[in-house]
Amino acid sequence: MEAQIGVLFFFMVWSSSAAGEVKILRGTEGGNITLPVPAIDSGYLSLGPKILANVNEGKIQILDNKYKHRLLWNRTTGLFTLTGLQRADSGIYAISSKSYNLTVHEPVSDPTVKRLSVSTESCTLLCAVDQAAETTLLWYKDEEKLNESSSALPLPLIIHRQDFNSSYRCVAASPAEKKTLSVTVKTLCEHNHTNSTDDIRHKRHHTVGIVISILSVVIVTLVAFFIKWKCLDKNKRITRQTQGRYFLQLFINLNV
Repeated sequence: MEAQIGVLFFFMVWSSSAAGEVKILRGTEGGNITLPVPAIDSGYLSLGPKILANVNEGKIQILDNKYKHRLLWNRTTGLFTLTGLQRADSGIYAISSKSYNLTVHEPVSDPTVKRLSVSTESCTLLCAVDQAAETTLLWYKDEEKLNESSSALPLPLIIHRQDFNSSYRCVAASPAEKKTLSVTVKTLCEHNHTNSTDDIRHKRHHTVGIVISILSVVIVTLVAFFIKWKCLDKNKRITRQTQGRYFLQLFINLNV
């Protein structure tokens, strides 16, 4: 009879808490969350209509075995902490007459930034993050939001040279958490711009060397051809002169 009265009392309290204001809580997979309402001497924690734990005379009794090693209760503060959050932990929790709607989100990965291009006027950077649901990317200059994506797709940013000394950061955010990466634009862009300039100069020198080599081969070939042509022309002239003297001498001999 007492058990039935207790169950009836719980459902009356749960119904009244469900009808009241439900506050929003957000957590990430693998993380922890502490419910903000204490149950010091007595109280309960429920998920939907199911009681997870009961506190009576300063002692806790965990009623659901799935939470035996994941649900903690601080005797001093009376606060419940749920550890090792899973997506299945999402739902409406009640502590006494207070209700909380907990949503567990995927964790946000650390964003990465790489240089796409650099010129004498500007530098283009790309912020990216591993694909995750409900993750957005944002670019900030100092405290000003410059750009925002509606998803976790890579987000580019063009920075003009006069702004290289400003402070920039890329933020990957979900409703539960955010990760920030600060970027030293001057170091990243000017270093790569110097390298790009050196590469261009190296390529130019390499191209000039190839052109000079080709021209040298062509010139040597033309000189060799000219020398050979001169030698052949000289030989022909000598041959003609020899033949002319021979026929002249032959003509003289015939007339004598």
